[in-house]
Amino acid sequence: MKTVPHTNTLDHPKHVARLRLKPKAPATGYVDGAWWPASRDLAAELPFLLVVLAVQLERIERVTYNLTAWPPAPRRLVVESGKVRLEGFRSQHTDTLTVIGTAGRRRLTLLVIPPETEPDLAHHLLMTAAHRDSVGDIETLLAAR
Repeated sequence: MKTVPHTNTLDHPKHVARLRLKPKAPATGYVDGAWWPASRDLAAELPFLLVVLAVQLERIERVTYNLTAWPPAPRRLVVESGKVRLEGFRSQHTDTLTVIGTAGRRRLTLLVIPPETEPDLAHHLLMTAAHRDSVGDIETLLAAR
């Protein structure tokens, strides 16, 4: 009988959190990094992102997003660290997502790179937004699209 090695779903290429954060330093610019989700399904994409971000934010308490940029999402999501409240706002920039943790109520604002973005361009945007000296606003960061 042939055995199949166990693989963690978080290690599967489809479920890798395509994320880059600025190095730990005093905050600069409009975003703390960038995220390139594989789809526009928040309930499917967020668990993988939040596992990675929980290292910095401890337990994730809340995620805010723009209501018009994402299809309807549940109000709460159960992830490894517990329940996370999802809150959509029309006033939040369409290309950002904010993750709020319990560690000093720290928050990370991420540039969201559209899932359909060509891989080379997405990589460039991830690296640009996460560069230590990146201080451009959202429109400037996305101008390369």
